[in-house]
Amino acid sequence: MTDDWRPTATMEALRQRAELLACLRRYFAGQGVLEVETPLLSAAGIPDPHIPAFTTMPGPDGEASYYLNTSPEFAMKRLLAAGSGPIFQVCKAFRRGEQGKYHNPEFTLLEWYRPGFDHWQLMDEVDVLVRQLAGGFRSPGRSERISYRTCFQQYLEIDPFRADVSMLKSCARTQGVGEVAGLSNADKDTWLDLLMSHCIQPHLGKEGLTFVYDYPASQAALARIRPGEPPVAERFELFIDGIELANGFHELQDAREQYARFEADLARRRAEKLEPVVLDERLIKALEAGLPACAGVALGLDRLQLVFTGRSHIRDTLAFSCERS
Repeated sequence: MTDDWRPTATMEALRQRAELLACLRRYFAGQGVLEVETPLLSAAGIPDPHIPAFTTMPGPDGEASYYLNTSPEFAMKRLLAAGSGPIFQVCKAFRRGEQGKYHNPEFTLLEWYRPGFDHWQLMDEVDVLVRQLAGGFRSPGRSERISYRTCFQQYLEIDPFRADVSMLKSCARTQGVGEVAGLSNADKDTWLDLLMSHCIQPHLGKEGLTFVYDYPASQAALARIRPGEPPVAERFELFIDGIELANGFHELQDAREQYARFEADLARRRAEKLEPVVLDERLIKALEAGLPACAGVALGLDRLQLVFTGRSHIRDTLAFSCERS
């Protein structure tokens, strides 16, 4: 006799999830932000080689396969280009190969977009909303904002923009994380990510909310790049208790630049012998039609609940984790 039919979350955790959802919907209703739904299945995928997607099997009569949503971003930007105004969505997202203490292959995202905002204004709103959501669970503590460069200088005494790969490898070895299988020929961003996740991130958000901003231009994803020396991505991430909770952008509007970034991602996929991905031409057409100047952010609700309620594993926030799905 086995109990694996039972939920992984307690009834108390399920009630806490309902409270979070009700609270965030009250907030957005008060702000005049429209709740929307977009498809979980898409004919196109995410070309980013670091975001592995699930796909459906082709049908017996030749029906096409689909990608399971890794983020609602592309579809929500099509709505913005069509004149939706400010929008938010609570949805399931799926990422293959992500399972562990803070990862489940199926997870819940809160994503929203604010026309007329830049990433600084959106950081302000993320701060306000997270504090409201935290109210019934814990004191959110103070807020701080720290640049990506300052993080590396403060915790590793290295400048991430000036350091080359050999310097980053040496720093990783000094920190005891340099011997990782498959990284011998890794590029600079991979070493930066390793140092950030293993050596810097555990220190962030220990006394409240820590926003990290001004990421390297090479890590812009779908964010604008601000010219300068060095140029930086107008992107931020939120950390609490050493856990990444949100990723926000001052959104790129340039269709040609976005297409070029997609092409570069596809080239990296080919170089790494990863499966090809169907490019989202509809997003490019939406950008050509005119995406309004805006900022957007995705926030992981499962992790947010974990942090607020003092739980130690993401499965404790889910009715049924992947193992019991």
